[in-house]
Amino acid sequence: MSAPTDYLIDRRRLRRKLGWWRMAAIAAAGFAFVVMLSRVTGADSTDKLTPHIARLSLQGMILGDKDTLELIKKIGESSQAKAVLLTIDSPGGTTTGAEKLYDELRRLNEKKPVVAVVGAVAASGAYIAAIAADTIVAQGNSLVGSIGVLFQYPNFYKLLENVGVKVEEVKSSPLKASPNGFEPTSEAARAAIASLVADSYTWFKDLVKARRGLDDAGLAKVADGRVFTARQGVPLKLVDILGGEREAVAWLEKNKNITKDLPVRDWKKKTSMEQLGLVEGAAGAARTVGLDSLALALDQAVATERRSRLDGLLAIWQGFDAR
Repeated sequence: MSAPTDYLIDRRRLRRKLGWWRMAAIAAAGFAFVVMLSRVTGADSTDKLTPHIARLSLQGMILGDKDTLELIKKIGESSQAKAVLLTIDSPGGTTTGAEKLYDELRRLNEKKPVVAVVGAVAASGAYIAAIAADTIVAQGNSLVGSIGVLFQYPNFYKLLENVGVKVEEVKSSPLKASPNGFEPTSEAARAAIASLVADSYTWFKDLVKARRGLDDAGLAKVADGRVFTARQGVPLKLVDILGGEREAVAWLEKNKNITKDLPVRDWKKKTSMEQLGLVEGAAGAARTVGLDSLALALDQAVATERRSRLDGLLAIWQGFDAR
């Protein structure tokens, strides 16, 4: 006797549901495996789970922020990142930030080959990052160098004097909170700041001398604070190769046995509102529709926020605005 029609229909429905749940379970297991593998390898996406050359971009101010340092550490821990292209486009930043970044890049370089690829500029603190690599590749017109340290502070006591304002203070010793901008800078305060600058400057020069294989005469030619084009920098030993990523990959193939056919994958840190460029984008949109005053206000807000993070000594090149 054949089974009732309703019974057969129910069986088919049950099989379909069971098949769907099986597929869902397989998909969930696959996803969990990928996540686990990503964590083990240090990759942040599935395209990092196969052999590749990691591209790490350093742009804007060098601050030695936690996210960047963590990202460098993850690249070092990745078994699939066979080499690193350190692409740099930065005028520098704080000396402490540059020091933290340099130290982390050197630890990375102990695990895998690193090539610095300079874009428009790698100056001051950004050049400190570049010399952490095995070799430096730059376009002929890229700017490099600016080996020096800067300490700037505003002094507006004359303005306060003219408007009849005087800032009173009680402090434990003459050099506490000096210089402060509310009074003329004393010779003792100036000498104290000069000693800080000199100490950091010596540290910077020693790094360049050791990493770039310079003697005292060669160091003296490049350590006066100026920037050089990469073409000028090659004979001065500030740059090794003229070119871009293609030349960097060719160097890795020739000197580090890295297969040139390996794909280059971007490793990026978690983005913030500023890193996404939302404020700059809004300023650009405002300028496009003729709202120049709003665009200027947004530009100033970004500049103020960036300056607020530049505490302490600076290793930064202040170039001209070529807009």
